[in-house]
Amino acid sequence: MKTENATGDAPRLYQAILPHLQGALWNDVRNVHTLAWMVTGMLLSRRSTPSFWLPYVHSRAAFAQSSERRFQRWLGNKHLQPSLLYGPIITRALREWGQDTLVLALDTSVLFEKFCLIRVSVLFRGRAVPLVSRVLEHSSAQVDTDELLPVLAETKGLLDFVGIRQVRLLADRGFCDTDLMAWLHHCGWTYRIRIKSTLILSTPDGQRLCKISDVKLQPRETACFHHVRLTGRQFGPVHVVLGRPSDDPEQWQVVSNEPTSVETFGEYGERFQIEEGFLDEKSGLFELEASKLRDVNSLERLVMVISVAMLLLVSEGLDVVERGDRRVVDPHWQRGLSYLKIGHKAMSYALSRGQRFFRTLRLRGGPDPEPPKPRKRGQPSSLEVLKNGWHVSFHFIS
Repeated sequence: MKTENATGDAPRLYQAILPHLQGALWNDVRNVHTLAWMVTGMLLSRRSTPSFWLPYVHSRAAFAQSSERRFQRWLGNKHLQPSLLYGPIITRALREWGQDTLVLALDTSVLFEKFCLIRVSVLFRGRAVPLVSRVLEHSSAQVDTDELLPVLAETKGLLDFVGIRQVRLLADRGFCDTDLMAWLHHCGWTYRIRIKSTLILSTPDGQRLCKISDVKLQPRETACFHHVRLTGRQFGPVHVVLGRPSDDPEQWQVVSNEPTSVETFGEYGERFQIEEGFLDEKSGLFELEASKLRDVNSLERLVMVISVAMLLLVSEGLDVVERGDRRVVDPHWQRGLSYLKIGHKAMSYALSRGQRFFRTLRLRGGPDPEPPKPRKRGQPSSLEVLKNGWHVSFHFIS
């Protein structure tokens, strides 16, 4: 069925999505149309299971089973490589990023207790937009550096293609590995990585300084160690900041290849945006955990479909805010929704009124024109606790 003159929400959504997908490397033009319908069904049903997309698909198929088989064949098509399909789409969105530092988050998430999703995301104004994703048949969230480096190399290739050189990567302590840090430093990227308390700090000449767990801080105290080396391999020089934000005995420990301060905790704290992104995918907006796919390659393609949907929504949210129309769809006086949810509400609003949407596909650097409203008094975030009221001690090792 041709959709150029078709009416209804689904055909109009399909027509808005299709132009943004046609620049990818397609081996068969029919595959791009199938993807457009898959994203359409996902956005309207808010589910990642193909059977839920069927009411929204317009095609010549006489039976619903035919459309479902079409989607299953697409997800199982070994000739469709997610990196070659999604790469041109995300780089087109980043071409207007500008000279601002691009902040990335590296993390993993376990799916169905059998697969591990490795994700590098762009941290954009409170939301994590997928940049590169890889699914492994691996039941643990702990992944060897040998598995991570190809994902990061693909990330660097995409960013080099659009000319983005100022990059900062954030990662949790599961990625505390000196080989990874060395690779990041070689690329010219900066990093903020949470480290384990078992690590040993040494002076540049190799003398043992302390074990991190031996440093006992008072509540709201922090200590910075500059120009030190890590572990028995004497990796460095690096810069470490330790902090204890409250009466809780747990301390925060972050390593960087740039001089550290209390602000380093705030920079590292942006990493939690990727956890919100996983929540949107797995049990929030797209219900990935309700999917019945249990094949690693099919899952990776399904994750790519979700990535396209998230990118479109965040881009639409950005467009709405920059046009000054945010309060048309967001009931809060100050911004109370993420760009992802603003984009979803804006899409639904435009569909119900016959208006245009998904006019652009872009992520633009620079400050947020409408930062989210502050938390209510008496409800500080862990990040706010980290940044305020510290007693700071510095240890400069030259």
